[in-house]
Amino acid sequence: MHKCDQCGATILFGGMRQSSYRFCKQQCRDKAVFLIAATELPETFIAEKTRELHDGVCPRCHGRGPIDVHTSHSVWSAIVMTSWRSTRDVCCQSCGTTAKLRALAASALFGWWGFPWGLLITPVQILRNIYGLFVAPDPAVPSASLSDVVRRQLAEQLIAENSDRAAAA
Repeated sequence: MHKCDQCGATILFGGMRQSSYRFCKQQCRDKAVFLIAATELPETFIAEKTRELHDGVCPRCHGRGPIDVHTSHSVWSAIVMTSWRSTRDVCCQSCGTTAKLRALAASALFGWWGFPWGLLITPVQILRNIYGLFVAPDPAVPSASLSDVVRRQLAEQLIAENSDRAAAA
């Protein structure tokens, strides 16, 4: 299984490639310009901004950090249709735990009702949430995922500023 280089989603079937990158869908491939711009930012700058975010205030509850990337996994099904996804949230441990518990409960209630994927994917998503509840990011140091999020956000800001300057000129 591969992961989307843009959003981090697991690619079970299909997906698309562009140079050395893999993407789950067209929208992620369209955002590849951010990936390229992100690789050009200095590592010391990324590390500084990552530490600032990690030590800052939670964007969800406005409580103290540490802030990191927490992933919740959900699934819902209806007869022959099943949809599953993983959602990455930048938040504190408490908000991350709440998101995982909500995704776990929703998956347990609404995931089983599709055949065959609902019956197969629901236990996987439930177990991924349970695993995530017990294996959280180290609160002492920012994770590599948080660094990736910061790198992408800075690249998006840089590209937006450049396009604003070009439009103004």
